[in-house]
Amino acid sequence: RSRATGAAFLRTSVQPHSLVDMASQGASLQNYNNELVKCIEDLKEKREEVNRQILKDEEEKQKIQNDLRILTERLSRINDSLARKVASRNEYDKTIMETEAAYMKILESSQTLLHVLKRESVNLVKKKSAATG
Repeated sequence: RSRATGAAFLRTSVQPHSLVDMASQGASLQNYNNELVKCIEDLKEKREEVNRQILKDEEEKQKIQNDLRILTERLSRINDSLARKVASRNEYDKTIMETEAAYMKILESSQTLLHVLKRESVNLVKKKSAATG
């Protein structure tokens, strides 16, 4: 197109908008603006809800970590106590076994002594009978 034709085209195609069109566009812009502001506010509210959940979870995490520390200390003390008690029980078991073994030897010796005593008693009775008879 030539320059003159282009200028004429611009004058005919670009016409001043009517007040109704401008008012309608202004209302649309205001609606878009309102929707944008509402979307931003919704996003901020969702962010705050997530932030509250994060704070709550961090607080719970801290409590659990503290409970875990306390339980770990208790577990350590109980393990130490168990080790001492198991060692003590093992000493009792050893002493009981040694004592029972010694007692069994005493019983065996007592039985042997009793047999010897009975045999000697019978022999003495036989000697006495032979001497008097």
